[in-house]
Amino acid sequence: MQVNRVDVGAGFKPAPTRHGLSEIARGFKTFSSRKINELPTQDSKFAWQRGFYEHVIRDEKDLYDHRLYIQENPVKWQNDEYYG
Repeated sequence: MQVNRVDVGAGFKPAPTRHGLSEIARGFKTFSSRKINELPTQDSKFAWQRGFYEHVIRDEKDLYDHRLYIQENPVKWQNDEYYG
């Protein structure tokens, strides 16, 4: 005897939503800013830099260069006229 299998609710699943990179970045910045500003140790209001720079990694050297920039850039902040 064969039993028919019924998938309950299979026809009612919402369609997957696709978000662009700009929407994802905006959501991340909004969520993280709220959480950071809720911290009791936060003396001043945290704010992200407006916008973001989008870049497609082309090859291994490009990936290496971007990783190096990410690692070394914070050391240069204290010399930046807009930092702090």
